[in-house]
Amino acid sequence: MLFSSWTSAVFLASVSGAVCVSQHPFSASAALSQAPGALQLDKSNETIVASTLYLSAVTSDSFTTLRHPKFPGHGVRVKKTKFCDPTVNVFTGYLDVDQGAKHLFFYFFESRRDPDKDDVMMWINGGPGCSSAMGLLMELGPCNIDMSNITEFDEFILSPNGTVWNPFSWTNEANVFFLDQPVGVGFSYADHGESVGTTEDAAKNIHAFLSIFFEIFDQFKGRPLHLAGESYGVRGRYLPVFASEIHDKNAVAEIEGRPAINLQSVIIGNGVTDISTIYQGRYAIECGTASLDIPVQTIGSCVRMKKALPHCLAAMDRSCIQMFDDMNCRAAVAFCDSELSQPMWSELTLADLGLRLMTFSPTQMCVGGNLCYLEPEAIHELFTRPEVLQALGVDSLEWTACSSDVGTEFYTHFDKFAVPTQYYVANLLDRGVRVLIYAGTYDWQCGWVANQLWLEKLEWSGQAGYVAAEWRDWEVDGSAAGETKTWGNLTFATVRGAGHMMSDLIL
Repeated sequence: MLFSSWTSAVFLASVSGAVCVSQHPFSASAALSQAPGALQLDKSNETIVASTLYLSAVTSDSFTTLRHPKFPGHGVRVKKTKFCDPTVNVFTGYLDVDQGAKHLFFYFFESRRDPDKDDVMMWINGGPGCSSAMGLLMELGPCNIDMSNITEFDEFILSPNGTVWNPFSWTNEANVFFLDQPVGVGFSYADHGESVGTTEDAAKNIHAFLSIFFEIFDQFKGRPLHLAGESYGVRGRYLPVFASEIHDKNAVAEIEGRPAINLQSVIIGNGVTDISTIYQGRYAIECGTASLDIPVQTIGSCVRMKKALPHCLAAMDRSCIQMFDDMNCRAAVAFCDSELSQPMWSELTLADLGLRLMTFSPTQMCVGGNLCYLEPEAIHELFTRPEVLQALGVDSLEWTACSSDVGTEFYTHFDKFAVPTQYYVANLLDRGVRVLIYAGTYDWQCGWVANQLWLEKLEWSGQAGYVAAEWRDWEVDGSAAGETKTWGNLTFATVRGAGHMMSDLIL
């Protein structure tokens, strides 16, 4: 059961700090092997139209462009590279959408264990507008950005190699995509400034990409697929909507005689899918003992927040949940943010210790830029090296950790609040798709309390059983690592001492 393997991978990656230095990401190469008789190619306007293609037939010299007759407005460009993990086949490329006007960048790492049999996973970071290279190089990818040389002034000196080997990568057990989406994120771009402002629009592109991949690369056809991500990648939006699009379009594929995508599970890390619990969760983290033995917020702020909380919840229920009223919902969210989020952003709660609160964890200093991590700055430096850009095939594009333009576009559409995405999760559960929700106990932005609250009230066929299910501890090497509960195909787990990103672990 791969689902159990995923939980193990999440937790092992969270609680272990051991790394060993990898080879130089461009120092080794793997031999290409083409499956006899696997290619059925037809040249058409200098573009390859393939019914089936073995992935190892793709070379590192240039992009191979693939198209599918069922998706005339989409194409996939892919090339082989030696980035990050020289022990497996690695590919990068672009999903070209909207008649080639938008280009979504991806990394694909074959499994270290058995790429011809192991499942496929797609990982997406949140924001909205943050690059999945952060998940790749900070958390679960086969290599991590090398942060071994940090000065006393919280500055880094990136090593010549740039990365270190990650022995706890999820690629130990699966073939993994890391996708920069929507356009404007990471190395993804648009030719004429086009943008995507809603998750539902982005879902159509994700489905087309996966359909082209599974149908053309015949070796992966029928493999179980798992969608995973964190923060806005899952905070009520990306993953549940993407998974629902895939599930619904499977019925169309079957009618047309095409194979369905074998969607098996959705893995949601540090997200809030039901917006009605966000502010309750933040109050519990700051002013209660949900994370620490002593509240981290000032007494004055906690009193103010306590008074504002019922008004916030009532306003959101009236204007955002029971009936979406754009103007009044925006006003409700503005009030809630001002009264219940602003204290964490504006006050130096631990001023006596000379600390500035970390944006996503109430116990750490904020270092680096506005994301409060040094790693994105180091990744940016890595992605300015000409040999790295050449290996990835991205030419001179400038990589950014998170795009403020994309975030603004999604906020303009009020994407997070306009659609109750927990309904997508409930429908996926009732159709047999497994769902794992996990959260770090030190995460403030999308805390574990908010996740616990929305899961308890989620309306699905297993609600009563899930509410009645008992909590149990889970351990790593004999030490308690968090709590978990399961009913049917729904599992929730906390990761003790972890912040918003699972590289942030306080022991």
